[in-house]
Amino acid sequence: MTTHRTPTHRPEAASPWVFSTRELGRRPGAMRTVSRSIAAPDAPKAIGLEGVIVVPAGSPVLLELRLEAVTEGVYVSGTASAELAGECSRCLEPLTDTIEVDVAELYAYPDSATDETTDSDEVPRLVDERVDLEQVVRDAIILELPLAPLCEPDCLGLCSECGGRRADLGPDHGHERLDPRWAALREHLPSE
Repeated sequence: MTTHRTPTHRPEAASPWVFSTRELGRRPGAMRTVSRSIAAPDAPKAIGLEGVIVVPAGSPVLLELRLEAVTEGVYVSGTASAELAGECSRCLEPLTDTIEVDVAELYAYPDSATDETTDSDEVPRLVDERVDLEQVVRDAIILELPLAPLCEPDCLGLCSECGGRRADLGPDHGHERLDPRWAALREHLPSE
């Protein structure tokens, strides 16, 4: 017995993340390319790891995509790129960077074999001849973000004694460590 899976998410036509596939029809091999700049969303849908590194809200996420009709649905492939802002995990200085990720996702046609044999959380579905790329792009970017972003690959971090940024302190920076067993003798040494 075949059961039709009802989509759990109906894409809003006005959303900049939603693309129409109407002109592709269900003709395998039909293809179109699209370019779009979309303002990054704010919390709670921010793209990234809040407090670590994110695509700043309102900054452009640039999409260069190819939508191609295949037997089971529409295959979306291309790239998404954006600016990043965060904090260095070693020295806590603000940092900026750019990211470009590959996007590749099959959106299943309603009543296709893929639709009938997979759950909606496994393969997204076309709904009303539209695809919603927001979650796909968010996931692709988040998976490529560094868990511990650095301002420089060889960032020295902070001094564990004084908390100063080691890159600013210089090579001669150090802290005198006196063995506590000799501390009493320090009183008897002449001061410099």
